[in-house]
Amino acid sequence: MKTVFLRALEADDKAAALRDAIRDPAAAQGRHRFEVDPASFRAVPRSPLAYWLSYRLRRLFTELPVFETEERTAKQGLATANDFRFVRGWWAASVRPRGERWFPFAKGGKFSPFYSDLPLVVNWAQSGREMKAWADPLYDNSGWSRIIKSTELYFRPGLTWPLRATRFAPHALPAESVFSVRGYCAFVPSNELYWTLAIFSSAIFDYLFKTTLGRYGFPEFIVGVLQGLPWQVPDTEQERSSLHVLARRAWALKRLLDTHTEASHAFALPALLQVSGDTLALRAGAWSEHVRAIESELVAIQAEIDTRCFDLYGIETADRRAITEGFGASNTEDAEREVVEESPGDSDEDAAEASDTDATALAAELISWAVGVAFGRFDVQLATGARALPGEPEPFDPLPICSPGMLTGDDGFPLSAPLTDYPVRFSADGILVDDPGHPRDLTAAVRRVFEFVFDRDADARWLEAAALVDPARHDLRAWLASEYFEFHIKRYSKSRRKAPILWQLAMPSSRYAIWLYVHRLTRDTFFQVQQDLLGPKLALEERKLLSLTQDAGPNPSAGQRKVIAEQAAFVEELRAMRDEVARVAPLWNPDLDDGVVIAMAPLWRLVPQHRVWQRELQSTWEALSAGKYDWSHLAMHLWPERVVPKCAEDRSLAIAHGLEDVFWEEGADGKWKARLAPTRSVDALVRERTSAAVRAALKSLTEAPVPSAGGGRGRGRRATRSGRAGGGQ
Repeated sequence: MKTVFLRALEADDKAAALRDAIRDPAAAQGRHRFEVDPASFRAVPRSPLAYWLSYRLRRLFTELPVFETEERTAKQGLATANDFRFVRGWWAASVRPRGERWFPFAKGGKFSPFYSDLPLVVNWAQSGREMKAWADPLYDNSGWSRIIKSTELYFRPGLTWPLRATRFAPHALPAESVFSVRGYCAFVPSNELYWTLAIFSSAIFDYLFKTTLGRYGFPEFIVGVLQGLPWQVPDTEQERSSLHVLARRAWALKRLLDTHTEASHAFALPALLQVSGDTLALRAGAWSEHVRAIESELVAIQAEIDTRCFDLYGIETADRRAITEGFGASNTEDAEREVVEESPGDSDEDAAEASDTDATALAAELISWAVGVAFGRFDVQLATGARALPGEPEPFDPLPICSPGMLTGDDGFPLSAPLTDYPVRFSADGILVDDPGHPRDLTAAVRRVFEFVFDRDADARWLEAAALVDPARHDLRAWLASEYFEFHIKRYSKSRRKAPILWQLAMPSSRYAIWLYVHRLTRDTFFQVQQDLLGPKLALEERKLLSLTQDAGPNPSAGQRKVIAEQAAFVEELRAMRDEVARVAPLWNPDLDDGVVIAMAPLWRLVPQHRVWQRELQSTWEALSAGKYDWSHLAMHLWPERVVPKCAEDRSLAIAHGLEDVFWEEGADGKWKARLAPTRSVDALVRERTSAAVRAALKSLTEAPVPSAGGGRGRGRRATRSGRAGGGQ
């Protein structure tokens, strides 16, 4: 016995659609009216009320084998349950040989069929020893295995996808990666990866997946459902080869769109240097055309994959039309549009990395790259062709340690100092300043990059870039001082993790700033800043103040009093900045394995011009002081008397600080237990990690007064100063 189902979900006039489905059953059949035997629902796993499914499509679930076999599987991975501790942005983690500590981490991410970069890395040192001990201190496989799953599949190439999206959108998972509980993955024999990616990406597979889930819109594409979907293996080598070629080409095109994204493993050059044009505006137009051409080819590839997979599954014309066109909805654009929907734990900050074709955004991207060149992060020779870009990798190759656009040595690791024949000087110690005329001036360094890249057109391109990013002032110095750091944070943020690798330390008025590149920081960085930069700068400005006061005499004019007051305020800000740096210098001991936020937390008073970022650093510092992050190296450095005893109670902390063998031992049953007699005493360990200078500096930093909320970003004063300096050249 059949049941009648009426559907008006997509209709603009739902009342009319229902009326027509009742009055004219033949015309509405298959669109707004469906007559189905409810017993047929059992043919589909989970028995969804898929009344719209044709008899032929239902038969696929009973006639074809399922995806899951001994050779094919889909699984969940690990849930760190503490991402702040165990997960980093790849660009901000300490640079180590592959496989030593940080591994690429597939965590769902944004909608990106065929290709998506893996921006995160996870601490999987010693097969996740620290994480497993944190999940289960006894390490008897009963605790950690509940949240750390499928470890036998880690490091295998496979296919992963976002949990929620308008359609199933798998992309290649590179080898030597780890996947998360939300970054679901499928694994097949290596010779099946490409054509499996193509079938997964097809309209028919998406349709079957959603049918099994029983709903559309934003379904959750979970592995338990995928395992039971009908699977059709291409019969001939020609069919497999054709799907292989299509998936490989789609991956290459999607990756090509990512080569202008600074924080991507694929980054080569900013968009405006990947195309030609006499002006930046013309280059932006050329990039826009380039993007449109790629997107058009991707649409054609998707259509070809859909057609081939319809043929593969034996889908007839009527069903093809129902799958591709829906049920005659008038709002098909809304029904079919591709929407970015990220897994829980991700955020819309990733939208900053979209293939933007706006000239202003592309100009900001160009300037940001030039800043990176000034610090020695990116290789300027790629922009002129003096160095050729490396060849395109294969989709399932392990991700590189550095992106192709970075300045590296023959070993593939970043260069710490320029080679003798490198054409652009850069800051080998990672320190630049916002100070016109100073040898380390950031704006001047960026200008030198423009001169090398654009040669005789450097002046014109500099002015054009300034007009694009700073239309009110046309001043790149002002933009770098007041806007660039916010832009940088957005570019280097993923999944709610802010991890800027360039730090701007400044005064509330923004009249002077120091820029630091995190991968060059050492224990002596702040002593160097204090002695070589702030000390001389303060002495110079004090002399200027004295000269202004003496020249004005006992009866200064109103104008002179104003200038003297501004200079006195500037000197006072510099003095406060110097004092804060002096407090930090003795205790400074950066370790990027702690994460950028913790490493930078002691500096929270030095970022008053960025209120949101300052609040985040301050709250992190307060939590750190309260003992919340005692796994960090900074906590051990500053509070060994608190952290060392905890290592005797928490095995994961002992592992983090290299004290596992001191406090813990493994029993014959494979379980871990605290040693009754540690191999070294707590007091001895605390003493050797305690420094009188660090204690004094910590006391001074803790007792320092909290700055007032005044100051702000000082854009008006910045414009005045940069104008006085000749437009920030």
